[in-house]
Amino acid sequence: MLKLRNYSLAMSLLVSLSLLAGCSLIPNEEEPLKPPLVKPAEQNYSTDEVKMGDIRREVRGSGIFESTESELAQFKSQGGRLKKLYVSSGDEVKKGDLLAELVVDGLDVQLLEQKLGVERAGYAVKQAKQSGSEEERHMAELQLEIEKLKLEKLEQTDEQSKLRATMNGQVVFVEELVEGDFVQPYQTLVRVADPTKLRFAYRSSDAGSIGEVDVGMSAVITAGNDYESTGKVVQTPASAPVTTDADLKSRYASTLYATVDKLPEGVEIGSSANVSIVLVEHKNAVLIPKSGLRSYLGRTFVRVLEGKALREVDVEVGIQSSTEVEILRGLKEGQTIVLN
Repeated sequence: MLKLRNYSLAMSLLVSLSLLAGCSLIPNEEEPLKPPLVKPAEQNYSTDEVKMGDIRREVRGSGIFESTESELAQFKSQGGRLKKLYVSSGDEVKKGDLLAELVVDGLDVQLLEQKLGVERAGYAVKQAKQSGSEEERHMAELQLEIEKLKLEKLEQTDEQSKLRATMNGQVVFVEELVEGDFVQPYQTLVRVADPTKLRFAYRSSDAGSIGEVDVGMSAVITAGNDYESTGKVVQTPASAPVTTDADLKSRYASTLYATVDKLPEGVEIGSSANVSIVLVEHKNAVLIPKSGLRSYLGRTFVRVLEGKALREVDVEVGIQSSTEVEILRGLKEGQTIVLN
């Protein structure tokens, strides 16, 4: 009996030791790691200072020199098939030079026949004066007058089929036609201009910008690095003359013309230059870069940086140039603004 109790006690002790040994195999739970402390990054802004300066709104662009005197060569009394164009763009012409000619079928033969008719009638008058009666002489003279009138009409028809220059100048336009093409009455075939009488022409696709320009405004014309001259606006779309010519009407609607005090050396029709016309200018104004101005839901404002604090300030805007904005109210010189 004593042996059995000792055996039970030994077994209990062995089981207890086994359980303790098994528990020692289970790992202890680790405490959760605390997140690392991250220092928030500082905001980096693109900034600029409010400054004082001059600002202007102006019309700027490039244009060409054009003649103030020119003629449009057109067949006015008739149209017809083109016989020949005798000039090309850039040619120098004199008053009376032949520019273009229409085909008049059979006219050359008719002219020769009528000249012969005049000769015959003249010979008949001589014969009548030598041996004919007074009545025969009178009839022969009447016939000579009739033949001369016929010849004059044919010569007029011949001349009407020709276009001649009415002034000395340079050919600046020739219609693209070939022999045999049909020409309409009043179709411009050639344009001749006086190269010694020039003005500056600036054509813009933005009718709104040049719409603010008035006759009499000053203009500055520049070309290259060594030419600058003042001028004066002499024609705007609003002051353009009334014309029924569709091409001229289209040109006048989008073009400013200015006289130039001193033309560039060696200038020609078609030479290019730049123009600047000041519409309005303010001196000693409060200015910011255009990229600092913001608009949202009807508000116009800027973001002002004061130390590390950022706040929005409503502003009233004046003149705007291509790069700067005039601030009439809301900012003062030296403040720092945040750019877009």
